[in-house]
Amino acid sequence: MISLSVCGTCLYNAGMSLTGNIQKLRAGINVALASCSSLVWPPTCQSCHKASADSKGLLCQSCWDDILKFTASTYCPQCGRDASLYAVLNGRCPECVSSEYSFDGIARAGVYGGSLARMIVSFKTADRTDLDIHFRLMASAAFGATSFADQIECFVPVPLHWTRRLTRGYNHAELIARMLSNPEVRVSTDLVRIRRTKIQPGLSPAQRAANVKGAFAVRCHHPFHGRTVCLVDDVKTTGATLNECAATLKAAGARNVYAFVLAVAGQNHGQ
Repeated sequence: MISLSVCGTCLYNAGMSLTGNIQKLRAGINVALASCSSLVWPPTCQSCHKASADSKGLLCQSCWDDILKFTASTYCPQCGRDASLYAVLNGRCPECVSSEYSFDGIARAGVYGGSLARMIVSFKTADRTDLDIHFRLMASAAFGATSFADQIECFVPVPLHWTRRLTRGYNHAELIARMLSNPEVRVSTDLVRIRRTKIQPGLSPAQRAANVKGAFAVRCHHPFHGRTVCLVDDVKTTGATLNECAATLKAAGARNVYAFVLAVAGQNHGQ
């Protein structure tokens, strides 16, 4: 019995040693293949597409530095524009103190410019949904720092008209909303765009407001009545779209409507 036990132990140790050697060999092969792959297909930055020192091929140091520049400033909690903490009075900055908003506050990840703007455009129009790995980190950190994060009961992506959704294949705002959602706070797509509107770039603030007027509605049996919701979109420029969506949600019974965007545009941020 002792002899059999010793033999069994020896076989077990030999098997473990063989397994360890196989794992080391496999790891060595993976390193070699990765090195060869880097020589044939050097890792490139996901934003500027230049060669990157990042072996995972994510972002180069230059683009990371640029993103930090566009995400580091303080902003007005109502309009989202750059503003010193000392310039904000009663939740408004000098730029928006006389403006009317249907949404009750806004949070942003950054300012629309540089690498951040380039990535948002690619994410929105060029099927670069792989960029969500970066936006998820930025969005979660920015949203978590807001004063209203714990109040939100539902995330509502700004909807696309069905024709644009069909052409593009996805709604970028819904993807952003799902980055923020969790088991307790779900995403609702019961806000819909009932009219195909003109694209907003190039329109004046008044034209933008007229363009989206009456363009949204809620589905029957929507979950918004009496709830605090958060609209989600990629970029806020004049706020016309967010305003119209918020007004529609409040008309449907929403108690409070906040907004979250990846970036706020219309600012000169060192460009």
